Amino acid sequence: MSQKTEQGEKKSVTKHHRLYLLLKDEITSSRFGPGRILPGELKLAEQYAVSRVTVRAAIKTLADNGLVDRKPGVGTIVRDRVLDSSVMYGSIADLFPTLEKIGRDSCARMLEFSYEVPPEKVRNALKLKAKERTQRAVRVRLMGDKPFSYLLTHVRESVADTYDESDLARYPLFRLLEKGGVKIDSATQRISAILSSQIMSEALNIPLGSALIHLNRVVFDDAGLGVEYLDAYYRPDLYELKVDLSRTGGKESRRWTADLNRDQ
Repeated sequence: MSQKTEQGEKKSVTKHHRLYLLLKDEITSSRFGPGRILPGELKLAEQYAVSRVTVRAAIKTLADNGLVDRKPGVGTIVRDRVLDSSVMYGSIADLFPTLEKIGRDSCARMLEFSYEVPPEKVRNALKLKAKERTQRAVRVRLMGDKPFSYLLTHVRESVADTYDESDLARYPLFRLLEKGGVKIDSATQRISAILSSQIMSEALNIPLGSALIHLNRVVFDDAGLGVEYLDAYYRPDLYELKVDLSRTGGKESRRWTADLNRDQ
């Protein structure tokens, strides 16, 4: 097979995955509600400027994920209650209960585990000395047999000495930190979007260049010492972040505030 053909196939796969995400969004946002018949292949191909082969592959992925039923002679029908088990949900405002739930409802697969001097940005964030090491781990979290997150963590070596590789594969990291005597006090988070690299794509079973949710988090103890640096990458078709908001303040300073007391 020529290099040109291989590149064309990779591009086609990426197109079908992106179309799948677009159609899934139409379904989960109820623009295509339960029981509705999706437009035909030809119409979808024209609407999204792709080939019918791409449309067919995207619809197959929708069906494989339980979002639609394909009925000969009728069409592709949106299923009822498509969100019950297909998506993992996380809360931006209520961080640690969310981590507890994710740890309970998913399992982890360890890909890499080592001790090293971390990159400068990690060292600065954790306030490490020049030659101070961290425990570096790469894990994939799965919901059933579906990988939904790629996690890269750096933990201060003096903290990481309280658990081993097998513990990290079995338990959520924040629980291991607490068990080791770390008093977690605060964390900073940044959320953005990124395109998947080759390594992430293979680990998450998605096409190269797929869109991912990128969450960067630095965790501090009660003495203000950085203990964990996390880069987490989530598949947007299997993971969603939410935050509940309330209107607060007086007449002249009304604003939206994260509601930490609402049930998750």
